[in-house]
Amino acid sequence: MIKSGGKLLVALYLLALTPVAAFALDFRSVSVPKAVLYDAPSNAAKKVLLLSQNYPVEVVVNLGDWLKVRDAQGGLNWVEARQLSNKNFVMVTANSAEIRQGAAVSSSLVATVEKDVVLEVADVKLNNGWLKVKHRDGAAGYILISSTWGFN
Repeated sequence: MIKSGGKLLVALYLLALTPVAAFALDFRSVSVPKAVLYDAPSNAAKKVLLLSQNYPVEVVVNLGDWLKVRDAQGGLNWVEARQLSNKNFVMVTANSAEIRQGAAVSSSLVATVEKDVVLEVADVKLNNGWLKVKHRDGAAGYILISSTWGFN
């Protein structure tokens, strides 16, 4: 017979042996021209915000047809799942950020982008902290991941 303290010790031991699932953030992007965000998971709820197409959001709760999402400013609201896609976009969070030809500060400057600009992720593999992106106007290159938000 194991006493209650022993049960706790056994439980902790078994928990330590259990593999830990990797915690992955679930980022998605707005797939419609304007996505309506609500304060509750219902079309009858209060409309809180409109997000433009390609805006990245982080899914924090998934109820199937409705998703509770966090925006780049940290706001939490509900959106219909059908208004989002799995396409990868990031938002620039630095006051300005440089897109470089290669994944290095010494590489040629392609463009400078301002805060809140949304960029398409061109390659999901990070290269020493650099992410390959493409601007809607065609400029493509590498940006420091630390100056963006919305990447898995």
